[in-house]
Amino acid sequence: MTEMKMLREAFGDALVKLGGKNKKIVVLDADISSSLKTGKFAKSFPERHINYGVAEQNILMSAAGIAATGLIPLACTYAAFASMRACEQIRSMICYPNLNVKVIATHGGIEVGWDGPTHQATEDIAMMRSIPNMTVIVPSDAVAVKLLLEQAVELNGPVYFRMGRNPVPVIYTNQQQFTIGKAVCLRKGKDVLLIAVGTMLATALKSAEKLATHGLICTVMDMHTIKPLDEIALLENAQSTKLVVTFEDHNIIGGLGGAVAECLSENDPKHMIRVGVRDTFTESGAPQELFKKYQMDVDYVVQSIREFFKKNMDL
Repeated sequence: MTEMKMLREAFGDALVKLGGKNKKIVVLDADISSSLKTGKFAKSFPERHINYGVAEQNILMSAAGIAATGLIPLACTYAAFASMRACEQIRSMICYPNLNVKVIATHGGIEVGWDGPTHQATEDIAMMRSIPNMTVIVPSDAVAVKLLLEQAVELNGPVYFRMGRNPVPVIYTNQQQFTIGKAVCLRKGKDVLLIAVGTMLATALKSAEKLATHGLICTVMDMHTIKPLDEIALLENAQSTKLVVTFEDHNIIGGLGGAVAECLSENDPKHMIRVGVRDTFTESGAPQELFKKYQMDVDYVVQSIREFFKKNMDL
């Protein structure tokens, strides 16, 4: 059975280890230490953990000031509130002066499920990638969280580090190599290029397995860094395939699908299918039911790709 683990649980563990190595790390909390697992850091380094309560704008403003002293603040909250409630503070007080603040966001996408549209951040990636100087990272499993977080802390400048809520399959081993801005290729194929971020990587891999039984061989890429996008790997892999499909637990407008479409349209236009939320506010409900309702599940992906090839037999 595939091991399942919450990304925020991996984050909490990794944070304690990083805190022991790097004395400059300061964790700023929005009264969700039990949810984001920052309580572990607070217990180990109480002098470097500050709980602001539910006050995201204050947290980000404080993070800017703390970063100006040479420390490395990690501002931790839910994705919906980090991106929307504190958007002006991130844009004007952190990214404009290019301060070394790491915005750690959890509960991204409709995977949040029961909390409903007020907490289902489906616009945050689009907002963050549109702000100059911001690096946008979306890890796909517990291993990626640990390895990419280490690099995010070492990177000088603003970072938006986005995670989901629920347990997801552990895809990588601890030997996997990650580099911010460089995609990871997990499978190679000649027919379809599947590009995924975050918890949707597991959906892309399952789709590739199912499509193989129908004679369609897929390349699967983990585009864990949406900004800067790995355009070199994208164009190299797109060139040898007939269709590009993007997977994201996010609105298809402005997120991964938008970023990939922008790159391809300027360099090597391709047929595309964008899997994600389609310009709507989603409902509250069980995550798997929501993925099915909003056509973000394996069955929909496989059906859509097979229908594409039936209509385009000359490709």
